[in-house]
Amino acid sequence: MAHSPMNVAGLPPGDAARVARVLDEVRDAALSGQPGPLGPRPVIGESWGRMLRSGVDPDHDFRAGLLDRDEIERRRRESPLRHILPVLREGLLSVADITRHIMVVADEEGRVLWREGSRPVLHRADGFGFELGAHWGENVVGTNGIGTPAVVRRPVQVFAAEHFVRTHATWTCTGAPITDPRDGRLIGVVDVSGPWETMHPSTLAWVDSVAKLAEARLRERHLAALDRLRSVAAPVLARITGRALAVDRDGWTAAVTGMPHLDRVALPVAPGADRIWLPSLGLCSVEPLTDGWLIRASDGLRAPGGAARIELDVSQPRRWSLTVVDGTGTWTHELSPRHTELLYLLALHRTGRSAADLADDMFGDPARTVTVRAEMSRVRRYLGAVLEHRPYRFRESAEVRVVLPDAPGDLLPYSTAPGVVRARLVGTATGAVDAGGVNPLPE
Repeated sequence: MAHSPMNVAGLPPGDAARVARVLDEVRDAALSGQPGPLGPRPVIGESWGRMLRSGVDPDHDFRAGLLDRDEIERRRRESPLRHILPVLREGLLSVADITRHIMVVADEEGRVLWREGSRPVLHRADGFGFELGAHWGENVVGTNGIGTPAVVRRPVQVFAAEHFVRTHATWTCTGAPITDPRDGRLIGVVDVSGPWETMHPSTLAWVDSVAKLAEARLRERHLAALDRLRSVAAPVLARITGRALAVDRDGWTAAVTGMPHLDRVALPVAPGADRIWLPSLGLCSVEPLTDGWLIRASDGLRAPGGAARIELDVSQPRRWSLTVVDGTGTWTHELSPRHTELLYLLALHRTGRSAADLADDMFGDPARTVTVRAEMSRVRRYLGAVLEHRPYRFRESAEVRVVLPDAPGDLLPYSTAPGVVRARLVGTATGAVDAGGVNPLPE
């Protein structure tokens, strides 16, 4: 039987060589199913388990095709990460270059978009495919400092033989996820990497702190943009007597009149039509504003009462969405991790869940109803027309489809909610999902 896992982060830097040797033994033992001198750290052992289940070959250095220069530039232009590069560079690059490290910034998919730092280390990284445009998702290249933090949604240091693929064992990488502070959606990972002998226990806290500074900068940008939109919208809203609001391009509210404040409105992917249906407001007219939209609710006009078709897509590791098809059209809303968990549990239990049931499903504690009610209140602000409560459930007339990942073990892999973990372990789908993970909606 293996002993307790090694506390890599707690060892002094001078012990790096000894740690690397022991981790070689730990890795060989774990992958062969034999008892080893120590067990892997939980975050590493769990990642190795995902790799074994998904068929990643530990002895084969697989490399997905590189993105071409045009695609890299397109992703750079469209990524919110471009706004925080100065923060990342200021916080990481000066030290990284001195300590023989490189800074790598990848998008939410794990594609390397920026890479800077020590020239000799950059050249060494080229040798095993750590290049611009490379795919370093965990499901592609195994346990690493970009893909693994993206899955577990917290900072991770992967030292030497903790990498699943053997050829990466000469490397140490420390990565932290960067999330959109508005909704918790993953937008990328920042990583500091270098030869294993340059490992230092403080690197994890250093990278994490810089990632948090970057997220704070994104929040500042968001609030400043809403202030500008509010200034533009104020004279327009002052002339409106009914319900109306000004929102940015992503649906975040800058100002309202004639109605309670809503944090966000679930907009269609392209709200270009003069009239749209919004779950929280009914039928609305939409007019463009500078960097946003003016939305006027058509009081007394509601969406037809026909059964909605609802698709909850949890098939991708970090891209979750809910699509509603009704008599007035189709709209899609990207979901935060917490709201994805809640809606998946409601899809799993179509007859409904009480606040205590959901608290038990989410936290293993049925007493945490206040937290559940607060989150469900936020969900119902943009899904009020398709959700009911007492108990919480999808509208009975709605047909719900859940799109699942191919492997049950990949269902919301970041989630520790007991209800999701149970579904993941037993491969549970929902009554609206067939064995292949998709139950097409009727035409």
